[in-house]
Amino acid sequence: MAEHWNSRKVAVTGAGGFIGSHVVDRLVAEGADVRALLRYNSRGDIGALAWESDVSAVELVFGDLRDSQALDRLVSGVDTVLHLGALIAIPYSYVGPRDVVATNVVGTQNVLAAALSAGCERVVSLSTSEVYGTPRGDLITEGDPLNAQSPYAASKIAADQLALSYHRSFGLPVGVLRPFNTFGPRQSARAVIPTILAQGLAGLPLSLGSLHPVRDFLFVGDTVAGILGFAAWEEAAGSVVQLGTGVGVTIGDVVDLAGELLGRELEVRLDEARVRPAASEVALLIADASLARESFGWTPQTTLRQGLEQTAEWIGRNLERYRPDVYAV
Repeated sequence: MAEHWNSRKVAVTGAGGFIGSHVVDRLVAEGADVRALLRYNSRGDIGALAWESDVSAVELVFGDLRDSQALDRLVSGVDTVLHLGALIAIPYSYVGPRDVVATNVVGTQNVLAAALSAGCERVVSLSTSEVYGTPRGDLITEGDPLNAQSPYAASKIAADQLALSYHRSFGLPVGVLRPFNTFGPRQSARAVIPTILAQGLAGLPLSLGSLHPVRDFLFVGDTVAGILGFAAWEEAAGSVVQLGTGVGVTIGDVVDLAGELLGRELEVRLDEARVRPAASEVALLIADASLARESFGWTPQTTLRQGLEQTAEWIGRNLERYRPDVYAV
């Protein structure tokens, strides 16, 4: 894998985000020439890249996915585009659907058009398990029907279909990769696992929404390995592949395991503001990741317990970055 990325020129959108910052770090470690897109702000804030990354080895580009000219500048002269940028908060998609569509759909179209014009050799468009909605069975395969239960999920279905249409219509070498619920160090309190751990480490009762949904939690290191493995796979163009452990746990199970790791029973209080509308809540998401295993040899290496231990240790060292008593939409 390292040989594949050595000296390659790679553009990463969403580089200041949770997964994106880990991808940038791995690419730098493997010798890639990385250009990182960060959403412009007057503070020069580079997001999660500021926490532990060596940005001296990265070309930082400030812009916006909704600006086609910024995307043209980003991908000019690069070999590979890893499109990870998106507005990903489901609760925010209830109140800001127009913003979500503009970023996730129009932004993806801008990335695709820029990559096509620049003649990029490979494009990866990162998707989400939310596109499936509550499935008909247990394990989800890439061929399962798509069923948006939130504006966010709908925007990602549109982005996925745009990517595939650019491959079929224009020959763009783009593939769609669909990780299930990624967690790990640097993730914001928008997500449930850092919410549980930050509140638990702060000694607070847990304010949570529904505890019954079942999720397939994938450690960020495994997600990063999947992204780079998929991008290096010769047959990735035009394909859809998902990443997951194949093991489903409820949010309540995660609370119990977190309490075990923290050494105390965690009190849970239902916060109605965190409960999704009934028809929008996806009850179960568990991946069948056999295609990733058979296609480019990817298998997850980190168990949920191991991942929670690493995440709890990181949040414990960085608790000041979190506001455990505030609901982060």
